[in-house]
Amino acid sequence: MTNININKTLAITTIAFALSSCGAQSVSERNTEERFVDSVVARMDIKQKIGQLVQFTSSDNIEEMENIARSGMMGSILNDVNPEHVNRLQKAALESPSGIPVLIGRDVIHGYKTIFPIPLGQAATFDTALVRKGSEISALEATADGIKWTFSPMLDIARDPRWGRIAEGYGEDPYLTSVMGEAAIRGYQANGNLTKNSAIAACAKHFVGYGASTSGRDYNSTYIPMNQLHNVYLPPFEAAVKAGVQTFMSSFNDNDGVPSTGNKYILDDVLRGMWNFDGFVVSDWNSVGEMINHGFCSDPKDAAYKAITAGLDMDMVSNCYLEQLENLLQEGKISEQLITERCKNIVRVKYRLGLFQNPYIVTSQDVKYAPEHLAAAQKAAEESAVLIKNVNNTLPITKAVKRILVTGPMADAPHDQLGTWVFDGDKHHTVTVLKALQDNENYQVTYIPAITYSRDKNTKEIAKAVAAAKNCDLILFVGGEESILSGEAHCLANLNLQGTQSQLLESLKKTNKPVVAVIMAGRPLTIKRDLENCDAMIYMFHPGTMGGPALVNILNGEVNPSGKLPVTFPISVGQIPTYYGKSMTGRPADGTETLLNDIPAEAGQTSLGCTTYHLDDGFHPLLPFGYGLSYTNFEYKDLLLSGNTFKQGDEIKVKCKVSNVGERDGATIVQLYVRDLVASIVRPVLELKDFKRVEIPAGQTIDVEFSLPVSRLEFYNLDNKMTLEPGKFKLWIAQDSNLKDALETEFEIK
Repeated sequence: MTNININKTLAITTIAFALSSCGAQSVSERNTEERFVDSVVARMDIKQKIGQLVQFTSSDNIEEMENIARSGMMGSILNDVNPEHVNRLQKAALESPSGIPVLIGRDVIHGYKTIFPIPLGQAATFDTALVRKGSEISALEATADGIKWTFSPMLDIARDPRWGRIAEGYGEDPYLTSVMGEAAIRGYQANGNLTKNSAIAACAKHFVGYGASTSGRDYNSTYIPMNQLHNVYLPPFEAAVKAGVQTFMSSFNDNDGVPSTGNKYILDDVLRGMWNFDGFVVSDWNSVGEMINHGFCSDPKDAAYKAITAGLDMDMVSNCYLEQLENLLQEGKISEQLITERCKNIVRVKYRLGLFQNPYIVTSQDVKYAPEHLAAAQKAAEESAVLIKNVNNTLPITKAVKRILVTGPMADAPHDQLGTWVFDGDKHHTVTVLKALQDNENYQVTYIPAITYSRDKNTKEIAKAVAAAKNCDLILFVGGEESILSGEAHCLANLNLQGTQSQLLESLKKTNKPVVAVIMAGRPLTIKRDLENCDAMIYMFHPGTMGGPALVNILNGEVNPSGKLPVTFPISVGQIPTYYGKSMTGRPADGTETLLNDIPAEAGQTSLGCTTYHLDDGFHPLLPFGYGLSYTNFEYKDLLLSGNTFKQGDEIKVKCKVSNVGERDGATIVQLYVRDLVASIVRPVLELKDFKRVEIPAGQTIDVEFSLPVSRLEFYNLDNKMTLEPGKFKLWIAQDSNLKDALETEFEIK
């Protein structure tokens, strides 16, 4: 789409054509940037400055939005993805007294048109290059409709699968979340080349602690003590700043009684004081106004005051800033300098995005669903699939298997396969499992869904599926949960398969035909009973547009599954929260505990032993973090460290051999864990500190090397400081956090 010519050309726009910004700025470039920002803001009156702090949402009311943009009272708008509207809004903004372009925002979470696996699925790949590529493609497609800002990545540490938004992040581990978030940011932001037409600003959210909401319910309170906040929940956000993220979003929750949107400690002291962040912070939807509901603010004026003085730059849709900031200024409660600084933060990001050079759409519409984008989405789906059971090598499907019964509510669910947070993906582009199998001439496919959608409680069609199984070589059950059951405001207290899915699976197992179960979901589900009713199971966190072909390639062995679980799977909801990085306790379970059904009648009070476990579910989860099977087997040996003692500033060189001892080529994730044995605060049992994804041909052995900075062993102590304490550490090279067959050694920090 070509640029729209306008008669009014502003001096600031002309200046901007000669300037550019990049991710790693030199002093000269930074000085140029600040001179430009200062020159723009110096021309603005107080109303125009306040206008930059306001974000509106579109409801197809383009004329009204044009008028607001033309008045100079619109800093940003979200949810208008009509290219004609976007260009009209930009034209109106340039005609405003300030002449500042509008920042167009949209929730582009795991794809715009071409939909990739949900972020939790992307985390299962342990492939940062793949995550970065997916974000690049998402940004490119989004810019075709004028979007220059996405509210992604979500960096919340999520250890409660009841919370629907676990789907939107990278799981339970701070290190994995950090590196995945960095990759997504670099993808969206063109590796710092923000003026590139295909770049969009990323947004690190939700700042901070939202994933720890009480009982896994959205919008709920959290209680995160200071050292846990700094050691678990803040590190991914600090990594985002280092990766050059341009915006942050405050979270809905209050932590220890203070809503994040009005929390000066996190928005100002940490974000700008400790980390020197110089982008801008936006509220979540109406979270400024919702501080009144919290009982933290008395009215919109009080909410605006507490938000802007805490460090919040832009108000998303509540209108508290729009309607109250000038009143607060006139009453002397805030200064114009404060408003000016908030305005500068926003103008600075717009400058970096090149909006002053050209705010109009230049990306072609042809980029949407480009073949190379679909291929990348399929590869992501393939790598995200986690093989969690495979009895007697049921998979891959042998050549003897010709007749396949396909059943279950997710086998042909083009909408639900895409997953949560898909506003712009078109289900007509989705290739379902059924379609991919039907297109494969090697198989005769019988399709009897038996259940029409995941919550369906109808049992009448189960008998038809069971009868059809008699004439098939293999049963493929594809179930899970609809996309609406995960994501924002979609929290669950029961994590079993919904409806009659488990009943269907149990009936199919009784046919004595091999049963392959595929679960597509937005979270870990409690699938213990379902695992017992299948011969093989593949878990796919909603895989997106190309999930069907990806799965078929895994089923037939063209692709060897390599995904690993980025989050622990509980046996039951009663185990939640369960996660691998728990603190060391004084009475850890040792595996000899007596379980519920083994307790003798009238047993003595202390006869069962006194350790930390549940009588009914025991101590261990159903599936550990980092777990995932392959069609081949890997062996680790010959662990070597570059020394026995290290100090601050050192790098610990870690080396081992990894062998593919099977008959198929395959990829695995080599995981490096440590434990700080004695410290001034209780430390986790395990911490993931690095990982490598490696591909190894059948029968081959490779050397895998890590370089672990000693600084990665630092933690936040009781004196509110990051510290590296001397002492002994254990180190493991493992295939998952269960540490079965792991290589183990010790080292010491002096």
